Amino acid sequence: MRTLIPFLAVCLSLSCVSLAPSQDTSAKPATTTTAAAAPSQAELEAEFTKMLTNATLTGRWSGVRDGELTEERSESYNITSVTKIDGDKWTVNARVKYKGGEFPLAIPAKVNWAGDTAVLSVSDLTMPGGSTYWARVLFYKNTYAGSWGSAGGGVGGLLNGLVTQKGS
Repeated sequence: MRTLIPFLAVCLSLSCVSLAPSQDTSAKPATTTTAAAAPSQAELEAEFTKMLTNATLTGRWSGVRDGELTEERSESYNITSVTKIDGDKWTVNARVKYKGGEFPLAIPAKVNWAGDTAVLSVSDLTMPGGSTYWARVLFYKNTYAGSWGSAGGGVGGLLNGLVTQKGS
């Protein structure tokens, strides 16, 4: 309630200002500042490659169980490199911790772009032992966020965190 009163006061004062008579009621286009030219696709891909070369993804994940988020847990992934194969096809070379062991894994992925944001998609990745997973992860300015799950729907969740390069 204590935070509701100041919020209502601000809303009321803003509505009073908007109801006050204006000297000029004609619509004007919004002004924009001149931005630098958008990076080329090659520049975006080079930056993405640089961000994920000898990188560690460190963050949090939370499972989704029966439509509810579970308690958050820490996570860390080591990416050795990413390599563009052709078009939107890439390979993510990682050191994967799985069922008590760690091993190198070349993960086939697709990378699409939402403007200047990389969207990495992994579909039907079968891990040693037989479990199959999917993931969709956004990468932007050394951050990541996404979702993942098993093909059968038994497990899945949300993840987010920071991307750092080894030695940083």
